[in-house]
Amino acid sequence: MNASSPISPETPDIETSSAAYASRFAGSAGRYLLSVQSRAVTRAIADLSPGTALDVGGGHGQLVEPLRSKGWKVTVHGTDPVCETNLRNLHGQRDCEFIKGDLQPLPVPDRSYDLVIAVRLISHVDAWPLLLAEMCRVARKSVVFDYPSTSGLNALTPLLFGLKKSMEGNTRTYTSFAKKELTAELERHGFRFQQQIKQFFMPMVVHRIGKGALPLRAAESLFRVSGLTALAGSPAILRADRII
Repeated sequence: MNASSPISPETPDIETSSAAYASRFAGSAGRYLLSVQSRAVTRAIADLSPGTALDVGGGHGQLVEPLRSKGWKVTVHGTDPVCETNLRNLHGQRDCEFIKGDLQPLPVPDRSYDLVIAVRLISHVDAWPLLLAEMCRVARKSVVFDYPSTSGLNALTPLLFGLKKSMEGNTRTYTSFAKKELTAELERHGFRFQQQIKQFFMPMVVHRIGKGALPLRAAESLFRVSGLTALAGSPAILRADRII
């Protein structure tokens, strides 16, 4: 499969690598949100034999330790040198490789990494089908990414975005997806849906406003056990595996 033709470069990973973005995950609420994300990613890849992993747009540094702790050799990709500076100096991730290049095309050959993974990226990329095509192109075995769901409470996003922005300050607009449109795109590139793990039943902003309060975390645990999160939660961590 050949690399997708480049278009005007998109660089949302510069923002997600920044100190301002990191502030969204400060304090007890931020630590809770990242711990749930880490557990979801770990569950999604639990049955894969550790190998090489490419963290696309990963200058935020959120995936390096969860992957490395499970035996993966991690390379972080970024679209600008500032992403590496932030990865090393702001997020303290010095013991991993870094490569710079556009999102479309990614600056690596076909099937270069066993696992290609991205979080906090696809929903901020206008040309998301090209991004998925590139992730599939360079993945030897599996692709994993997160996405906001169009179902459940997240369906209220267009109505609540103004309130969310007034409370969070530095939130960004984003695209939500239906699982079927993503899996259809993945199948076009020889990948089949394997599993997905939904992270929260309540909108993440509720946990930020509540400062990660124990009652909110307890409620989320009940929602998971009851199956409500799997039914109507968001965001989801989705994994697809190569079949051709």
